[in-house]
Amino acid sequence: MAAEAGKSPQMDPRIWSRLPEELLEHVLSFLPLKTFFNLLCTCKHFKSLIYSPSYLAKYSPSSSSSSPSSPAFSSFLLLSHPQFYHHGLPLYDSVLGNWRNLSFTRSILLPYAAATTITLLSAANGLLCFSLPNSSSFLVCNLLAGSSRVVKFPGYPFAFEMLTLVPTPNGYKIFMIVSGFSSRTVWVYDSRVHSWREFQDFDPILSDNCHQGVYSNGVLYFCTPEPFSILGFVLESRKWERSSMELPGELTFVKLVSNGDGKLYLVGGIGRNGISKSMKLWELEGENWVLVESVPEFMCQKLFSVCYHNYEHVYCFWHQETICVCCYTWPEILYYKIGRRTWHWLPKCPSLPDKWSCGFSR
Repeated sequence: MAAEAGKSPQMDPRIWSRLPEELLEHVLSFLPLKTFFNLLCTCKHFKSLIYSPSYLAKYSPSSSSSSPSSPAFSSFLLLSHPQFYHHGLPLYDSVLGNWRNLSFTRSILLPYAAATTITLLSAANGLLCFSLPNSSSFLVCNLLAGSSRVVKFPGYPFAFEMLTLVPTPNGYKIFMIVSGFSSRTVWVYDSRVHSWREFQDFDPILSDNCHQGVYSNGVLYFCTPEPFSILGFVLESRKWERSSMELPGELTFVKLVSNGDGKLYLVGGIGRNGISKSMKLWELEGENWVLVESVPEFMCQKLFSVCYHNYEHVYCFWHQETICVCCYTWPEILYYKIGRRTWHWLPKCPSLPDKWSCGFSR
């Protein structure tokens, strides 16, 4: 149908309503951030996208090319250290290959950092969760929206051992293992209803120092201490399930990584008597772990030397088709590019002294 004179043609609203969700998100990902934020109040689905891992992953650098101050956050790695909470958090731009400061975090974090101890506990897809122990609460920041929310602890005193932030299509959940006087329980916070729920059915096989869970297909996966095995917590049913996956042999440590889209990876050290001689990467296919690549020997030696074979200091995460391997006591990242099947070292942040302890997140 021809457009009336003097008026621009408009798409039939029925066509928009029939677009597949993936295609609509792809179209919106090319909008400048300012334009996208203006659309948030027009549709509940648009507003939910600021919490959507799939949308954040699609948000391309071209969508913000007109505004250098509005980066595509899915292409950044964030460096966490208490010193930076007062000055802005350093970001590594994985597209341009350089470091920059996320200055607006100063306005979000400074009021809290000045009054209390603040610690970054977990991060996922542009969401950051900080602990504010003096005020018995958490602070959840959305980097894309430039907003934050204080989440009160469910009780006081409140001692938790491990926290994982899980983005969902319409918000996020906070999963915690909490210590009691005689037992441990699971607490889950749901941002959609702004409330906590406690679950007594805790699997005792998890150790006191277990790492954050890895989220994939509705399940939070954890690795148990030796003898290593995989344990999952189904968020929908709130039930624990033991995995039948048989792990590779001669493992000295195990770290799980998820790409957020259904694929699960395993980074593990190979050796004997708790000493790693090499490190390898596997991908889960069905119920089997298939070897993807081995880490070059000279890179293994460097990583193992800086962590002093204390593998509790080693952690891994997924970022933009790469698997990152870090050590809490070393300010560099070893990463594997899935598409190229190559290993690299990320350049060290120039504002960091050599021996500062730090952590990275995506």
